[in-house]
Amino acid sequence: DPWTVRVEGGKIIGRGTEDNQQGIVSGILAVQALREEGITPEYDVGLLLVADEETGSKYGLKYIAKDHPELFRKEDIIIIPDAGNKDGTMIEVAEKSILWTKFRTVGKQCHGSTPDQGINAHRAGANLIVRLDALYKIFDKKDPLFDPPVSTFEPTKKDPNVANINTIPGEDVFYQDARILPDYSLVEVEKKIREMVAEIEQKFKVKIETEHMQREEAPPSTPSDAPVVEALKWAVKEVYGREAKTIGIGGGTVAAFFRRAGFHAAVWSTMDELAHQPDEYARIENILGDAKVFAHIFLQRY
Repeated sequence: DPWTVRVEGGKIIGRGTEDNQQGIVSGILAVQALREEGITPEYDVGLLLVADEETGSKYGLKYIAKDHPELFRKEDIIIIPDAGNKDGTMIEVAEKSILWTKFRTVGKQCHGSTPDQGINAHRAGANLIVRLDALYKIFDKKDPLFDPPVSTFEPTKKDPNVANINTIPGEDVFYQDARILPDYSLVEVEKKIREMVAEIEQKFKVKIETEHMQREEAPPSTPSDAPVVEALKWAVKEVYGREAKTIGIGGGTVAAFFRRAGFHAAVWSTMDELAHQPDEYARIENILGDAKVFAHIFLQRY
């Protein structure tokens, strides 16, 4: 049961334990430790707990960054514990653009024994999925800062069409998750997608509607020598004894909203990268170790 938390072998197992309850707990533990020891940092320490990060942050940080920028200052050290690697050496300073698209193909429903009387929306949609694979060859630049170093265009979710096998569907819906290097604008990617959609419409005599479920242009990157990066490198070295490095990722985090507003934010955590997977877990040693890193940063002098 993913909704029941259990502790086994130094791991806290359950849905959401690593993404992102681990980071929340580490931050709270760091603040709690300072309070229990009677230590007052020279700078204010704030913990920001925000909603709906997985669905666009409309009511969370996107709203706060846009409507309440007075809560932040340009010199703030802003860390988002929402991505990382097993040894805590990955500091995320850049993100790809995100384009989630819904494709609704409309044909004509008919009985499976008389396909000539209908237009198979499922076949047209399937051909569009294959056609969209060409986006990999069109937008093929590589950037070693990112992992993976290329833009990705993957078909993901598929809505049900008909309930029975002997009906040719007149409607078919699938979704694509695209993560695009900052080298390309979303406008040029969307233009190519529209061209491919038009090809399939003409070939199969269907109508294809597209809808953006999420559309986020890549924000400016955080400089590799920004104070937040230097603070993390210092703390990781002191706590874990390792050298951290900067990297870009395809996953979207709330750091994008800070960067778009002109703040230098960094994303960091120590995790086994099991977000959204079966038997997701957070290692207790990672929770405690990251809390020490945060406490170290709280006490640094800038």
